[in-house]
Parts: sequence; structure tokens; C-alpha cells
Amino acid sequence: MKVLKFGGTSVGSAASIQTLLNILKGEVKNEVKPVVVLSAMGGVTNLLASMAEDAANGKEFTAQLAELERRHFEVVKTLLDVQNQNPAFTRLKIHFNQLEELLQGVLTLRELTPKTRDQVLSFGERCSTIMVSKIAAQHFTDVLYVDAADVIKTDSAFGNAKVNTELTELLIKTLHQENKDKILFVTGFIAGNDAGQTTTLGRGGSDYTAAIFGAALNAKEIQIWTDVNGMMTADPRMVKKAFSLTELTYTEAMELSYFGAKVIYPPTMIPAFLKKIPIVIKNTFEPEFEGTVIRHDCKASSLPIKGISSINNISILNLEGSGMVGKSGFSGRLFSLLAREQINIILITQSSSEHSITFAVQPQDTEKAKQLIEQEFELELLAKKLEHLVIEKNLAILAVVGENMKQTPGMSGKLFHALGRNGVNVRAIAQGSSEYNISVIISAQDLSKALNAVHDAFFVQLTKTLHAFCLGTGNIGKTLFAQLNAHTDYLKDNNGIQVKVAGISNTRKMTFNSDGISLDTWQTDIEASPYTADLKEFIEKMKAMNLPNCVFIDNTASPKPIEFYEDVFKANISVITCNKIGNSGSYAQYRTFKDTARRHGVDFFYETNVGAGLPIINTLKNLMNSGDRVQRIEAILSGTISFIFNNFKGDANFHDVVKEAQEKGYTEPDPRDDLSGKDFMRKMLILARDAGYAMEEADVEIESVLPKASLEAKSVDDFYATLKTEDAHFAKLKDQAEKDGKVLRYIGKLENGKVTITLQMVDENHPFYMLSGSDNIISFTTDRYKERPLVVKGPGAGAEVTAAGVFADLINLGAN
Repeated sequence: MKVLKFGGTSVGSAASIQTLLNILKGEVKNEVKPVVVLSAMGGVTNLLASMAEDAANGKEFTAQLAELERRHFEVVKTLLDVQNQNPAFTRLKIHFNQLEELLQGVLTLRELTPKTRDQVLSFGERCSTIMVSKIAAQHFTDVLYVDAADVIKTDSAFGNAKVNTELTELLIKTLHQENKDKILFVTGFIAGNDAGQTTTLGRGGSDYTAAIFGAALNAKEIQIWTDVNGMMTADPRMVKKAFSLTELTYTEAMELSYFGAKVIYPPTMIPAFLKKIPIVIKNTFEPEFEGTVIRHDCKASSLPIKGISSINNISILNLEGSGMVGKSGFSGRLFSLLAREQINIILITQSSSEHSITFAVQPQDTEKAKQLIEQEFELELLAKKLEHLVIEKNLAILAVVGENMKQTPGMSGKLFHALGRNGVNVRAIAQGSSEYNISVIISAQDLSKALNAVHDAFFVQLTKTLHAFCLGTGNIGKTLFAQLNAHTDYLKDNNGIQVKVAGISNTRKMTFNSDGISLDTWQTDIEASPYTADLKEFIEKMKAMNLPNCVFIDNTASPKPIEFYEDVFKANISVITCNKIGNSGSYAQYRTFKDTARRHGVDFFYETNVGAGLPIINTLKNLMNSGDRVQRIEAILSGTISFIFNNFKGDANFHDVVKEAQEKGYTEPDPRDDLSGKDFMRKMLILARDAGYAMEEADVEIESVLPKASLEAKSVDDFYATLKTEDAHFAKLKDQAEKDGKVLRYIGKLENGKVTITLQMVDENHPFYMLSGSDNIISFTTDRYKERPLVVKGPGAGAEVTAAGVFADLINLGAN
């Protein structure tokens, strides 16, 4: 025999009740007659509570009562044949008249006692159960309406009554024995005391009713039919990647339920737990979905945790003082006081010195708890043995739950790493000795970000989502978007990463979307955006969106974004940049960026600062991290200069080669920007700093390729004119190199803490001799690579390779 409980949404409309009946038909066909427990129609309990409060405050409730009638009568008219409607209308009308009389009494007295409130609320379950049982009688031959107040007996603690288990089980067994051939439709949530007065079973009472009946009748299983696909790994309203769990132990389910998982409530499971009866959570609207089974004999799971639960809004109270240290009975006195006044403590943590106790309560209990504590400990407060109570509001609890956490190293570390990396400050921590649960108190505004970050950290079989905010839509920005769009599936399948571009800005407009801007239509989206480009506002909006795993990508060559890097790091957001201005500015600025990123546990990636898509920065980092020592670095890090000297041979003259480089798009509009060596200097400076040298721009010695007259020419045309007059100078250099079997190369060198950039002649024994096209090349001579230097060579310029370098940095960031 099974017990089936249907929640408010399952009886909330004619369509959902029809689905309920279809589910019952399957059960009746395959099994003995089930027991069906019903909640009030969706929203009705809240409506009844509102009507009662209005009446107590002298407000009218007739419109709400009429709406309540209309909802029930509408379902009867839709699902019952005309000849069967009158008996249903009559029974319902009797209840609505009783309810009206009761509320009229509340209105007259301006008083709503807990006893009266229970009586008012009971009409929700009574009306829904009468209605559904009358409709079911058209489809099943033997149907019986059962008012649970007749068989579930409790004390008189109205609002949250305690069940007399022994008497209740006897009454339920007798009822079932006498009506074995009938489908029992039972009112959930309500019960009765010895005086015949209506009581209620508290939060989740209808689930509790089902468990009480299931335990009394030794049911095969208890099914809880609701509007979600079982218990999920997290709140799906905040974590879109949350998924349904196949099974849970009773302990895991209780922990998840206690900390906010509203699918089922802890008291529900106690009777089932004692009798080892499985509880199955099913979705009325997807009945074919298997749902979640809660049982005592779960199979071993490969998941590190079973779920992440949360309570969205709590307050914490912190009591501290020397009068607590070594004082036996202090905690008992404190918590007995709160228990007597029905203040529920959600979480407790105490310092090992016994100097402070922190506990969490519901926000509505905060002021009452404060007043009680100040009254109880008045003498200690006056004697300064206790400090005044400190209250913090607008907080939330996040709890990771699972039996696999027990004695598994690294669980706490993974949790706090995920929170810390996303800038989520932990205000208090609690972990039981059972190790089934680690709970943390955080700011309520960080809860969504924290849930998503922790979910990504623990459920590694899912993709990790990076939220990217991108500056710059020029060649590099456009190419990056195209590469991300083309490789979306590959990133998911091979790297377990999903990149959502949550913000884009250029010099004119900016646009945002926390669910990700479409990389097919981003250009249209940004043009249609109402936001005018404003760099400061872009940064503030990025921080305000408070998304997990954020990264700020600077694909510009402007000095303006550099001013915001430190602020971005302080918001616990990583930075990826191909803009080399920041790292080649003052050494103090470079150091600040590095230190701030490390202090806030985020990444600062800038591989493209030196060699576009070439792995130069990362290679140097790996060498140093592995304990190798750099003796010398030699490099050609300008694609423009590389092209010019690779083609300055034979009959070619320098003027024509430079002109060709400009026509092919290798140079800036003014070729002197490349040939001056300024850009090359910035790259060498960054390499020197990453190699451990505190160098400034003035410390780099640059030998200019160009004569003074060419550098000081007033225009580009004048520059070319002066270059022609210097043909003999450049021809002499070329001829000398060819005569000696060498080639001209403009080489940067770091050695003994000194950086020089000079024009050199190298022979075939030098690794740079065979350089071709516009390739960059760098050689590392280290303690390990002494005889044969480690050489990295390849394209060092262009939108494709630079965007690919940014892409690679994104992948590396996603792995952290």
C-alpha cells in the first residue's frame, strides 16, 4: 500500500486535478487502494491567513472570501458532471458559511488567537479535499473523505501541535481496517486535540500527515507529489545548472530540508525514518520523471556532496564578554530562555575561548531575542562582564550537504576557495561532528553568486561558467567573439568551461546581459543598447551584477582602462589583458596589480602583452616556478621590425622595405612608432619584471635603428624623404653583414639584470639567423637550458593570434 500526498500546485487548477486523477488511476490499477493526502489549493492558505489578519485589524474580507468560493466552484463546474455538482456545492457552501461566521467573530472581537487561526486555516485543506474526493467519485467506485482531525490527535500547541503517536496510529489503523476497499482522501496539515478542537501540524504539515499515515500503516512507500523534479542539487531559481538527485539518505534529506530546500520538511521524514519507509519526491506535471527517492540504504555515490541548500534571509546575534569564559550553564541559560519564547535557533557557533557565542534566527525574531537577552543578562551587562549584543541583518546561510563529505579531505578547502575567489566574505561557520554538513553565513546579496560558484566547484561534471566583461570591439575583440562562438561546444566537451559574455563596451555604446550576450547578434545588440559608453559606469555595473567567476577582458590599447584594474581586482574579479600599457608603466603600478590580484585570490593574465599568441609569459613563469634560474633572455618581439630586416637583403633598399611593410599593414600609420623601439622596449620591460627585476623604463638601453633626422622628421612624408638620404648608411650595414655571412637582427637582451635593445649581426649559429616573415622569436638560457637555449618562435602579431592568446588565457583562468 502507498500513501500519495499532493501539494498545493497539484490541486491548484482543474487541469492539475485531472493530472492527479490520471496518476491515481495508474496506482489503483497496479496496487491496493492508496491513501491520498491533499493540501489546500495553491495560494489558499496564504489567502486564509491574510483574511484572518484583516479581520483582526478591522478590515473587510468579503471580496477575498468570494474569490475563495469562486476558485473552488469553478473547478467543480469544470470537472464534475452537472447532476453531481449540487452535493459538492452544498458541502463547500457549508464550509464557506462556517468560515464567514468565524471571520465575522474575529472582526467583531478584533482578536485572532492561535486556536482561531488554526480553525481558519483548516478550511483550505477541508475544502480542497471535499472537492477532489467528489470529483474522484466519478472515476472510482469507492471513495471516502477523511477529516484528519478525527484520527491525528495532538496536544493543544496551536500552530505547531505535537502528535500523540500511539493514539494516532491506533485510530488510523482502525480507520483503514474498516475501509480497506476504499480510496481514502485525507485532509493534510490539520489535526485535533482531545477536546475536539482543530490544531495544525506546522510548516510542511501536509507532508507530515502523509508520513504519519504511512508509518501507521507500514506503507510500501510515501510519495510526495509537487511541482519540481524531486530534490535538486541547489535552488533552481538561483542556480540554473541545478539538477535532480536520484536518491538521498534520510540524514542528507533532513540536512538539505532544514536549510531551506522547500520540497520536503524535516518533521515529515521522522515517522518514515523510524519505520525505514522510502519517501519518493515526484513531479505532478512530469509524472514519468523518476524523481528522488529518500531511503536508508542508498547506493554509494560518486558525487562529493549531494546538494547545496540555503536560507535567503536570516539575522545573527553575537554575544561576547569575559563573563562567559568558563561559566558553566551560561549557554543553557541563554538557549533555554529563547526556547521558552518559541524563538528557533537556526545555527550556532562558539569561539574555542568561550568568549563569544554567535547564533542565527529568523529576521522577525531578532528584536524579541534582543529584548529577552538584555533582560535576562541585565546584571552582567551593567557589570561589563558582557558586551552589548551585536546584531547583523540581511544575511543568508549556505550549506553543503552529503555523506561523502565524512572524512574526505579537502571538502572545506574547496568550499572556502570557491567563496574566497568570488569575494564572498564568510561571517560565521558551523560544522557538526557528523561531517554531513558545512554551513556558512554570508551576505544575502552574495547568495546567488555564492551558490553558483560553489555548485560549479563541487559538481565538476558540469561546465564551469565564466562571466566575461569585454572592453574593445576592434579587430581583436571581434575576432575573440568569433573564436568563442565557433568553439563553444569544444570548450564544454573538452575543458568543461562555458564562457558567457555578460558585458561589452566600445567607445560609443555598452550592453549587458547576465544570461550571456548572443555572440551571433552582439553587434546589433550593442548598437540597440540604451547605454552610452562610460568606462566607470561599465565597471560599476559589472560589480553590481555580482556574478560568479567574473573576468574583465581589456582588448584595447588605451591607457584609460588601466586606471580601473586595481579596483577590479579588489572586487574579486580576474583580469585578462592584451593592453601592455599597464604592465610597462611604473614598476610600482606593475607590483600593485600583481599584489592586489594575489591578495584577493584572482588571476591576472597578460600573455598577449609580449608575444601575441606565443606562450612566452607562461613559459617564463613555468621555468621560474619550477626552480630554474634565468641567465639570459634574447628576443625579437616586433613583427614589424622582424619583417623589415628579414626582407632587407639582396638589391632591396631600406626605404622600399619599410614602405612595403606599411603597405602590407605591418606598421602603425607612422612607421616610426615601430622603428623607434618603444613598443619593443615595453615588451622587454615586462619580461624583465616577470623575471624578477624591479626595472623602470629609463633602465632599458635602446639603440635606435633610425638616424636622428628620420626620428625628428615633421611628417611621415618627411620621414621617408630622410630615409632615402640614408640609403648609403643602411646599405653599408647590409653589405657588411652579407660579407661576413650574417644577417641584421634588432634584438632585445636581458642579462645580469640589464636590458638592452640593439641592432646586431648574427651568423648561422645563432637561433635568430633563420627567422622569416614577421615571426617573433625568443630564447631562454637558463641553468637547465644552458647548452641549448629554449626557443619559442611563431607569429607575433595580428588579430587572429592575439585573440587566440586571450582565448588561451580564458581557458587557463577556467581551470583555476
